[in-house]
Amino acid sequence: MTTMILAQETAAAVPATVINLAYIVSCVLFIFGIKRLGKTETARSGNFLSALGMLIAVIAVFFDADVMKSWNTQDWMQNGYLWCFGGIALGAVIGAVWAKKVKMTGMPELVALFNGFGGLASLLVAWSEFVKLGPDGAPVSHALTADNAVSEVSLYLTILIGAITFTGSVLAWGKLSEKISGRPFLFAGQQVVNALIVLVALGAMVVYLFPGLVPAGDPATVQTVALYTGIVVSLIMGITVVLPIGGGDMPVVISLLNSLSGLAAAMAGFVINNNVLVVAGCLVGASGVILTVIMCKAMNRSIGNLLFSGFGAADSGSSKKAGTGAEPKAVSVEDAYLVLEAARSVVFIPGYGMAVAQAQHVVKELAAKLEENGAEVNFAIHPVAGRMPGHMNVLLAEADVPYEQLKTMDEINPLMPMQDVAIVIGANDVVNPAAATDKSSPIYGMPIIKANEARTVFVLKRGKGKGFSGIENELFTLQNTRMIYGDAKATISALSGEFGKE
Repeated sequence: MTTMILAQETAAAVPATVINLAYIVSCVLFIFGIKRLGKTETARSGNFLSALGMLIAVIAVFFDADVMKSWNTQDWMQNGYLWCFGGIALGAVIGAVWAKKVKMTGMPELVALFNGFGGLASLLVAWSEFVKLGPDGAPVSHALTADNAVSEVSLYLTILIGAITFTGSVLAWGKLSEKISGRPFLFAGQQVVNALIVLVALGAMVVYLFPGLVPAGDPATVQTVALYTGIVVSLIMGITVVLPIGGGDMPVVISLLNSLSGLAAAMAGFVINNNVLVVAGCLVGASGVILTVIMCKAMNRSIGNLLFSGFGAADSGSSKKAGTGAEPKAVSVEDAYLVLEAARSVVFIPGYGMAVAQAQHVVKELAAKLEENGAEVNFAIHPVAGRMPGHMNVLLAEADVPYEQLKTMDEINPLMPMQDVAIVIGANDVVNPAAATDKSSPIYGMPIIKANEARTVFVLKRGKGKGFSGIENELFTLQNTRMIYGDAKATISALSGEFGKE
């Protein structure tokens, strides 16, 4: 009895207005945090502000009247504090272990999974509201009324978007981690199948909202069948949407799925009437959409083309037309050093190969040696280099590469003809001249870093294989290009070591 009285007194001492004020503070911190994430020098403080905002929001939940009243329950399954602290503890352990063990090369697929978990969490929130029992122990009615119209529509949309995000992200994770093929999977009638799936999902939503359209049947039962049909169909839709997308488009897909996870969270906020969840979800959704549009623009493609074109499904054969049609020419580390030693301007163009080799630190070391030798050094970053948005920026920031040396594609391209050497480290599609010369290429029209315009191009690759998208690269057989085969980290270390022999 004493515990109940204390809980009730504490609940009375923390009115809803104070809880909402805490949520407003959280939202403001989220906004400032995202703003500061836009620059390398302020990103750390931006991350801290966002984390602080989330901490305040979580603490505010503990003082919610409904949660506090559950403290005195005799049924541990109904104890809100037990679930809150239990979830935090479990998530903290899993997150800490996972973050400790994941390699930098595994970050793209980890981000993809996080997007999926966000969608799944929103789906479960909406589902729990659907199966929730009232104070009398009876199922809560979901009959559509003027009072609950927003929450009921949001409930179904949360499930629809959350399910698509979950399975789509899991599939993206599989492609990024190469547990399944990164090539697009296309079959005859795929567009028709996708259209039918969308129609079934929307039809189930109409039946859920208006169960009276089914004349024979209990409305509650009809709603239940419609909702679970929507869940199954949406889970399938997530697979069918991502399946035809090739590996070369995975950075954009991750950005799009991130936006969907935020949108699902915002919808869940309407379902449970939580303001901070609505605002946070909208921020994530909006920023994800903006980033997706920016990346699509960088590839000179529309979102519709991204989702339905099957990028990389067929090899354009463009490499057969490159240069004189000769095989790529290899060069030794010693000969490459002689060129670099005389170079006055060098630009590094990193790609996923740098992440695989964990070469960012030795790249920074070589860049320092080149600068000591009198060369001007820059790093050219393509918006979709790597396998997640900002992948190369994260790696180079980890190696303490000065921010002013990081040049965007638009900044570096006018300077490329004046560069003595361009060093391509594991990049492929983002430096492929076929994007500008071969109309039959799947990447035709995509803006690239014009490495081919440098006086000399060194391409660091493990072997003669194609890039992740499966497209041959004309750059490799041009007259001014030389290949340096082997592990990028070992190659860069060897080049740096040559400078040390002087």
